[in-house]
Amino acid sequence: MVAKSRDETATRYELRRRPIGGGPARCAVFRRTYDAVIDDVWDACTDPARLRRWYAPVEGDLTLGGTFTQGPLGTGRVVACDAPRLLTVELGDAVPTTDEIELRLRAVDGGTELEFEHATTRDGQEVDGHIFDAVHCMGGGYGPRLLTLEEHLRGDLPPGLDPATLHLVPEYRLAIDVAMASLDELLSADNTAADRPGQD
Repeated sequence: MVAKSRDETATRYELRRRPIGGGPARCAVFRRTYDAVIDDVWDACTDPARLRRWYAPVEGDLTLGGTFTQGPLGTGRVVACDAPRLLTVELGDAVPTTDEIELRLRAVDGGTELEFEHATTRDGQEVDGHIFDAVHCMGGGYGPRLLTLEEHLRGDLPPGLDPATLHLVPEYRLAIDVAMASLDELLSADNTAADRPGQD
């Protein structure tokens, strides 16, 4: 199914676990299909000039071994790159890393499926002086950005939109709410499973 513009329910969510450099990590996975060829989606996700429109003010080198900045979202370095199907970046300056993002793309009938995974070893994230679950917070950041990517690919992204202020734009509020609620449901199920007797 190809996602339509502003379809907040077209993104699918999953919670996984895998090790990264900093240790065992929880992974928030966002999967969405775009009505665009794989090379265009790849370019939108790796060209700083295009990322600046829908994601963040990225500057630097997004090829293997390259480093980059992304405004208030911090720094990163590319640790794996297989264009146009795989991009893995480590975030921040910590060694070993506490956060890793991996993009996996594949051509499907009618477009391109993007699987966006953020793995973290962190339990909490501070927002406005309050501590929230780190995975829960990812919904607020990536939920609306998967919509702005779609609008960018379709050519109807609102002019002058600042990706850093998506949480203040009423049109993207539902995307934030749906993403955070979906992740909360997965987190609740994961915590329940972990509390069962006999679970590792």
